[in-house]
Amino acid sequence: MSEPPPAAQIRPEELRSYRWFGPDDLRSFGHRSRVKQMGYDKEDYEGKPVIAILNTWSDLSVCHSHFRQRAEEVKRGVWQAGGFPVEVPVMMLSETFMKPTSMMFRNLAAMEVEEMLRCHPVDGAVLMAGCDKTTPALLMGAITMNLPAIVMPAGPMIHGSWRGQTLASGTDAWRYWAERCAGNLCDAHWQEIESGIARSPGTCMTMGTASTMTSAAEALGMSLSGAAAIPAVHSAHSRMATQTGRRIVEMVWRGQKPKDIISAAALNNAITAVMALGGSTNAFVHLIAIARRAGLALDLERFDEISQRTPVLANIRPAGEFVMEDFYDAGGLRGLLSRVTDLLDLDSPTVTGQTLGENLAGAEVYNDDVIRTRQNPLSPTGGTFVLRGNLAPDGCVIKYAAADERLHQHSGPAVVFRDYNDLKARLNDDQLPITADSVLVLQNAGPLGGPGMPEWGMLPIPQRLLEQGVRDMVRISDARMSGTSYGTCVLHISPEASTGGPLALVHDGDLIELDVAARRLHLHVDGDELDRRRADWQPPEKKFQRGYGQLFEREITQAHEGCDFRFLAETAETSEPEIH
Repeated sequence: MSEPPPAAQIRPEELRSYRWFGPDDLRSFGHRSRVKQMGYDKEDYEGKPVIAILNTWSDLSVCHSHFRQRAEEVKRGVWQAGGFPVEVPVMMLSETFMKPTSMMFRNLAAMEVEEMLRCHPVDGAVLMAGCDKTTPALLMGAITMNLPAIVMPAGPMIHGSWRGQTLASGTDAWRYWAERCAGNLCDAHWQEIESGIARSPGTCMTMGTASTMTSAAEALGMSLSGAAAIPAVHSAHSRMATQTGRRIVEMVWRGQKPKDIISAAALNNAITAVMALGGSTNAFVHLIAIARRAGLALDLERFDEISQRTPVLANIRPAGEFVMEDFYDAGGLRGLLSRVTDLLDLDSPTVTGQTLGENLAGAEVYNDDVIRTRQNPLSPTGGTFVLRGNLAPDGCVIKYAAADERLHQHSGPAVVFRDYNDLKARLNDDQLPITADSVLVLQNAGPLGGPGMPEWGMLPIPQRLLEQGVRDMVRISDARMSGTSYGTCVLHISPEASTGGPLALVHDGDLIELDVAARRLHLHVDGDELDRRRADWQPPEKKFQRGYGQLFEREITQAHEGCDFRFLAETAETSEPEIH
């Protein structure tokens, strides 16, 4: 049997996988013989940590198209460190192709991760994640199972290009689509943009949800220091994959588990990173779900408190002007965090075996235009604020750093769409009474209403207003917004319309007041009238009669609760399987 390294805290016979392979009985005979069936000798695995490489590769997970190669590079690191790697495919969550939204399936993927780790003879896991919902899904499942685990981020794609201009996925798609709808962009140019905007493997090269969540994972302490920003096609990314494989073996021997790393202080670090990055509003929902899986309380107020003290230093689209490739070259997340160390808990442990402060030692910034100084921030406070009011008693969010400043304080009449199909059918109706001062309201697009709380929150601007030069309006919904999106979009209204929340009671012409500085969203309709409307309100019909959809409708929580399933958010330990 192999000997553990000198600093190990557990012995080979204490490995979880030993329960499958170690005993001298008929069941273990079957396990060992099947490993030999794959061509391995006992020297390959006996007394070694078995490492599950959870690979979210798929032909439809385009951001992870390099994961076949990266899995082999992770295996190389596991072998080098004296472990036994096993690649385990898990559910991919394709932001591009899954309808109505990949968010509907985040909890399903988290369930699969938990159960795949529970039922197999593994001692630790590498979480190959990147595309928006994969990082929180894999983290949620791994935290609940609580075996040693480490995130290997997919990395952003390289920048796009069109006629000498840098293109950024998502952000420039919305921008140029608006210009096309306004009649300022021809079909040929639009097709050129389509061919030039996504030119390599990797996630969106903006500070969208993908890079926001891999950065949050790094700040949480769950990935190697400096890993999140490495572009997917760089050779450094391959080396990082191998280093990740080596590190997880050491974590198993030391018994270092997710709940040893993820604490209230670590969550504060992650939120601080998100705010300094001007990151995606989706991080609110995901970090709350991650916290609850770790048995920790996290509410919207904590996000707002941290936002008020954290400047936006990352000058990255959609809030800024650069892309992730520039951010990496400028010093990446380590460089950015080195400029806000006074706002971080530097003693928080990480998967590297060092504290966050030790990981940041020697970090530098090489371009002050891309990663701003504290004296010259993109914004003096975090890019996202939490709002409350009679329209959102349980809160909502706005990415004000990506909104038109003139609309930060605004009152206007509501133009209400009862759902997304209604929006598509009527938005460009010439008879629709709408002006640049109107407030667009989308109902029934939340966790239940969407279903899955799709990224519909950046409501399109009517074509006739685009032709007049209007490029932003106040838009309100119980939906989410892509991290690559921009505009004065109030999101995550909670409780949602489909549960009878106040959003369901808004009528055309109602005056809605937005005051970002005061953190206020108010519907100017008196209480008696709202009571009358509430008495007349009828809940929408259920969308699913069977299967996962029915489970989703029964168990999903609201945005301010993380949109996890009620029965999964409980903190009870996952039971170990009996081996007969």
